[in-house]
Amino acid sequence: MLQQFKESAAYIRSKTNVQPNIGIILGTGLGGLVNEINIIDEIPYEDIPNFPVSTVESHSGKLIFGELGGKKVVAMQGRFHYYEGYTLQQVTFPVRVMKLMGIERLFVSNASGGVNPDFIVGEIMIQNDHINLFPGNPLIGKNFDELGPRFPDMSEPYDSTMIALAQTIAKENDIRIAVGCYAGLTGPTLETPAEYQYVRNTGADAVGMSTVPEVIVARHMDIPCFAISIITDLGVPGKIQKVSVQDVIEVAGKQEPKMTLIMKELISRI
Repeated sequence: MLQQFKESAAYIRSKTNVQPNIGIILGTGLGGLVNEINIIDEIPYEDIPNFPVSTVESHSGKLIFGELGGKKVVAMQGRFHYYEGYTLQQVTFPVRVMKLMGIERLFVSNASGGVNPDFIVGEIMIQNDHINLFPGNPLIGKNFDELGPRFPDMSEPYDSTMIALAQTIAKENDIRIAVGCYAGLTGPTLETPAEYQYVRNTGADAVGMSTVPEVIVARHMDIPCFAISIITDLGVPGKIQKVSVQDVIEVAGKQEPKMTLIMKELISRI
């Protein structure tokens, strides 16, 4: 698989002269950050050797290269999920390739369900930890020693310096934010009331179907990570309602400009 990473990176280099130092993965309904990027090149996933192809309706499926906040960036407009039938190694394939492209930091966004009773719909949560509830780990199997150690440390999955700076930026712009722990599950079903309670009992504040695998792989390669969630629905007793994907996209879209401001400003200041 290491050879596949290198083949993909070589193809991408042949299509763009941008050498990114920031990688960005955009979640459901959260693609608006792309509008802030001074786009130089776009590469459809389907053109990249060995790359998976996004099958989710709200995910565009292309790599965006350009400038944001004075930094060279590569953004995934559309990510991959375990529930699409991909392995966790395939889900995280682009993170490996971005490392070979030269990224030094990874920024991730997602839409998630809130299990913290203090949360409201539309809450913006900066992640300071996560719980891997996927039935596996993307590092299972052969270790790529030139990318990272067999047993990577996960004592700081999300970079504390970037979290503190993001909190400052939010305060400066009067944006309400929370900081909390994200639990990653497979999906594609949303959780039952008992499952929401189970997730809360594990110590999580929010639950979603992404982010954890990508961050595990990024940290394996010693890439500092920053992740931000928009709480699109509540899994709290007495507040659970039927939710559709369109509901998720609608709530995410309303709060997305605030998330974009925080991420853009954070990228410009680091």
